[in-house]
Amino acid sequence: MQLLFRASILVAYAAQAIADPSLTVRTKTGTFTGLKNPEFNAVREFRSIPFAKPPIGSLRFQPPEPLSASLKHHDSTQFPPSCPQFVTSKPTFFNQLTPYLLANNGNQNHTTGLALSRSSEDCLKLAIWTPYGISPDAKLPVIFFMTGGGFQTGGVDVPAQIPSAWVNRTQEHIVVTINYRVNIFGYPNAAGLKNPNPALLDQRLALEWVHDNIAAFGGNPEAITMWGQSAGAISTDYHNFAFWDKPIVQGSFSQSGTAVKQLTSSDYAKSNFTFVAKNLGCNFVNNSKKELECMQEVPMAKIENFVGQFAGSPGLKFGPIADEHFIFSDYPARAGAGKLSPRPAIFSDAANNDASLTSWPSTNVLEGPYQPSVDASTLSGWVCPTANTSIFRAASNRTTYRYQYAGVWPNQNPYNWTGGFHSADLMMFFGTYVYNATHTRPKPSHEEIKTSQVMQDHLLAFMKDPKEGPAALGWTPYSYGGSILRFGADGIPVQKVSGYEVDGPCFGNGTYNAFP
Repeated sequence: MQLLFRASILVAYAAQAIADPSLTVRTKTGTFTGLKNPEFNAVREFRSIPFAKPPIGSLRFQPPEPLSASLKHHDSTQFPPSCPQFVTSKPTFFNQLTPYLLANNGNQNHTTGLALSRSSEDCLKLAIWTPYGISPDAKLPVIFFMTGGGFQTGGVDVPAQIPSAWVNRTQEHIVVTINYRVNIFGYPNAAGLKNPNPALLDQRLALEWVHDNIAAFGGNPEAITMWGQSAGAISTDYHNFAFWDKPIVQGSFSQSGTAVKQLTSSDYAKSNFTFVAKNLGCNFVNNSKKELECMQEVPMAKIENFVGQFAGSPGLKFGPIADEHFIFSDYPARAGAGKLSPRPAIFSDAANNDASLTSWPSTNVLEGPYQPSVDASTLSGWVCPTANTSIFRAASNRTTYRYQYAGVWPNQNPYNWTGGFHSADLMMFFGTYVYNATHTRPKPSHEEIKTSQVMQDHLLAFMKDPKEGPAALGWTPYSYGGSILRFGADGIPVQKVSGYEVDGPCFGNGTYNAFP
């Protein structure tokens, strides 16, 4: 019955495309037919566009390979599967309170303890949302989004990261979101590989594809803003250094995360990959080439389910590691040497960031985790790296804008202790805060809706003109002690606050306030 239903939807979309040629776009790598958004008729979307060859077989763990020129026609009305990832069985803030911030797990729940059901290695695809009816020469600004997920999870079809409502509201920009490889598939760090971090190159190749093809969708290839949240934010800042002399983008937005945040992996002995290989029948300790070739033949789910058993273990991490080529060990030094993109950038943090990243308080959900510990990890892991990044960017004469998100809304915050948690501001930009309205939670308030619109307007101003646009809204570049915007505190859409108030505790001045 479900297959029949899906088939009927595809037939309907096909009929829509035949009747509306604007839903079909020709690019250098193929022709793609999308759809008019079923809920927002002023939005056109292309849900699945490949930007690289499938990283399967001998291409597993390797840098992505670009697609050849093609005239092939593709249906782009269904979202692609996410890249291979594991769904933890442990209770977390996200699977208990905000499952709409997690990748689509098909018919399974968000605590299966298995590989994500809607995942595949053939995942290097992106999605595009544009205003409906725009001409190919519209030259709209483009924002290129990379999902978060701790370098372990994430994907294009995370419900709270679907930008249809946002594009429908502004009619002035285009949004692109991408899949990129995560965990062992994106950061294998195997002895038999030259590049331990192929996921970063997934991101770069996707960006290059967008630069080469977005004009066909009505976008301006010279007005692309790179945006990432959490792991995507850290990745965005990695690009500011790795491709400092050829950035492609006109600006960047690192939402909760910077390159100076502590690296996920310190496995310079490359022992983690070998540990996995041994346990999956690829015991070639003294032959890294055979070890790699053997692991390229092991079924994806078998690898993911094995690695997933150790999720959260500090001894078995697969994430970014310094290779001094794409990811570096001393970012302030590189900035001092001028090896930092000259493009303007936004950096942000959530006021009560680690409320959603600390262990789930199963035995005390009403009162939540120990707040002093939350404050300490929010400072050390997020606020202070952002403050330090801002300082060396200012010393390098790089334009930097800052904001802090402190919104607390009845539909987003069922418990008082949650506050402005990590990822909460994502929904304000995407316009998906309505996902929180359920039979047990109220609808968004007028103040929440207004705050979302104000945040969207500030980001759009940056997208249109990252040098001068924010100033028109009173958003001035940051210098230590200068002003930072604060969104949502006390239901007020935007306020200017002193940078000392936010960053001061990083330097021994004052006490951090997670609930301003």
